[in-house]
Amino acid sequence: MLLIQNGRVLDPYTDTDAPRDVLIGEDGVITQVAERIEAPAGCTVYDAAGLTVSPGFVDGHVHFRDPGQTQKEDVLTGAAAAANGGYATVICMANTLPTCDTPETIAYVTEKAKNCPVEVLQAGAVTYGLKGERLTDFAALRAAGAPCLTDDGINLTSAGLCRTAMEQAAAQGMLLSFHEEEPSLVPSPGVNYGSAAAQALGVPGAMVSAETAMIARDIALALDTGARVLFQHVSAAQSAALIRAGKQLGARIYAEVTPHHLALTEDDVLRHGTYARMNPPLRTEADRQALIEALADGTIDMIATDHAPHTAEEKAREFAKAPSGITGLETAFSVCNTALVQTGRLTPMQLIRRMSQAPAEIYGLTGRAVVPGHFARLVLLDWTGEKVYTDYRSKAVNTPFTGMPLTGAPRAVVTGGRVTVCG
Repeated sequence: MLLIQNGRVLDPYTDTDAPRDVLIGEDGVITQVAERIEAPAGCTVYDAAGLTVSPGFVDGHVHFRDPGQTQKEDVLTGAAAAANGGYATVICMANTLPTCDTPETIAYVTEKAKNCPVEVLQAGAVTYGLKGERLTDFAALRAAGAPCLTDDGINLTSAGLCRTAMEQAAAQGMLLSFHEEEPSLVPSPGVNYGSAAAQALGVPGAMVSAETAMIARDIALALDTGARVLFQHVSAAQSAALIRAGKQLGARIYAEVTPHHLALTEDDVLRHGTYARMNPPLRTEADRQALIEALADGTIDMIATDHAPHTAEEKAREFAKAPSGITGLETAFSVCNTALVQTGRLTPMQLIRRMSQAPAEIYGLTGRAVVPGHFARLVLLDWTGEKVYTDYRSKAVNTPFTGMPLTGAPRAVVTGGRVTVCG
């Protein structure tokens, strides 16, 4: 048995924000939540004084590069990074080698992850090989355990194929997760079009309209088909406005935003170089502020890291030739707490809702509240301590947040009766 004592339960499912002890049985199920619980004989006690106890984070958008590119990350190191960041569940994208477009590939990932300290789910691809030509067997991928379908990293450019995918997904009750970026409006990826950084680097950049054109199209198609569609890593004010309007029209749409789009802007690109190169790129300060507002009012539903590990050698290339993406699982809470809670833009409860409850509900993950009868998937958080990241459990270190003074950090994750200390 495990007893978490002296903590403050912060649970958006029950709107609980109060001092509570949490007792977890031998089977990993919460047996009691009360103001004071005496430790039963032989029980392990974790002193959570000064910490909050919440449902563990859920990240609907990570890349573990497994199978095929395990020199960058693998399921085991990715899961270790997720646990170190306070996550209970992560969903891996399908752009692996081979692509996760068959039940067999999904089974490989889930089997490899079965003893990990966090739950690792594997998304299925929308099209075979991510080629945007032939739809996968949605029913088979769902039966294999795929929580969603996505060609992440590649835009589903054909409107006709996209509409058919939505019709089939709606029939199967599947969530579609879309990388929205019209290729013809991205003269060069990784940096905002026409920005001072783009000019200094000698590249055109990626236009905001690359994102907004696809979001507008797919809102229209979602309204036509009734499909549930998630817009990944939204980066611009115009995108947030379109999503807000689409929801008001009745579209069954959702949106995610990354910690780096909430904390950084195009002005940070020259400072951090390829460690700030990403798709979609960092935009303007006005865009950042609009994203925060949209997250606060629920237009943007959740925070997802788009954890994208690359080798040091790849990121050492010149900007135009380096791969896009940064790691984010281990720094996410600290970055978001610093940028959102410490600045008064979100309350702690709102941040937990966006990092835990909302993604869990969108992906159909149940039993996450901190109440008796639920399997324990918890995160223990320090909201006020100073934190500087220098070491990681991920194989990769391609993040602009290394060495940056931040506030707050996860201290431990609890999966059943298993405690993984964060450091």
